[in-house]
Amino acid sequence: MTNYLDFEKPLAEIEGKAAELRALARQNEEMDVEAEAQALDKKAADLLVALYADLTPWRKCQIARHADRPHCKDYIEALFTEYTPLAGDRNFADDHAVMGGLARLDGQPVMVIGHEKGNDTKSRIERNFGMARPEGYRKAIRLMDMADRFGLPVVTLVDTPGAYPGKGAEERGQSEAIARSTQKCLQIGVPLVSVIIGEGGSGGAVAFATANRVAMLQHSVYSVISPEGCASILWKDAEKMREAAEALRLTAQNLQELGVCDRIIDEPVGGAHRHKKTAIEGVGKAISSMIAELSSKSPEALRQARRQKYLDLGSKGLAA
Repeated sequence: MTNYLDFEKPLAEIEGKAAELRALARQNEEMDVEAEAQALDKKAADLLVALYADLTPWRKCQIARHADRPHCKDYIEALFTEYTPLAGDRNFADDHAVMGGLARLDGQPVMVIGHEKGNDTKSRIERNFGMARPEGYRKAIRLMDMADRFGLPVVTLVDTPGAYPGKGAEERGQSEAIARSTQKCLQIGVPLVSVIIGEGGSGGAVAFATANRVAMLQHSVYSVISPEGCASILWKDAEKMREAAEALRLTAQNLQELGVCDRIIDEPVGGAHRHKKTAIEGVGKAISSMIAELSSKSPEALRQARRQKYLDLGSKGLAA
């Protein structure tokens, strides 16, 4: 069953009518409704294109958070072979909001790390809705260290509302863990490529995405704070999230203009959740291409280019 977003209600009505007609025809074989149903299919397809042709930032947030959007686990299962999960931070615990391990991409050994939100109630609770605790970031640091030691490119898949803000996480050094993970991204001497596959929320995302190359899916978002959180701070009203989304400039298109995003990966019409296989294949091609661009660079060149990339952010606006 398709999960429709608020702005897709007119589409839901048309597709629902087409489904009802076909259901009636199955009950009564004498009814011939296929021509009418096909006309409704055509109308729905045209409406889908129109709805997704000019999306507002808030609508892109809704798409990025869609429950059926492919998650980290889906990408790993579809794109990587010989995936061997590695668990724990060797300090406190294993954080199920962060998954990672050794794998092969097109036969090349890599280290893959990502946020996993889960896809049903049980798994979402287990994965803490993709909100990592300190041990999740410390696990990522351990895996990046291992990749650096063995000369393996690192691939990170970012999809988190932000780092978990709970009392226990703060007691165990959440901000320090995020800072150390960001620092480790800057220190490793192997290619580091990151893809924002859904939400890139705050420092919880930056800790994985301080990379040589950052790609974003067409309808993903990446921001210092959620629109609801921003609206609560600025206007004391979370319902002003639409205005906040506009002001935050959090879309892939905005961030490519600012130099934060290096490439945008096209999504199928209607978003990645409607055609998961096509979306996942597009991400796989982008990752392979980005690694190929970096494979000939020396460790020092990779570190220097990565550092300079972030030092240069915002310089265009200052020069203007």
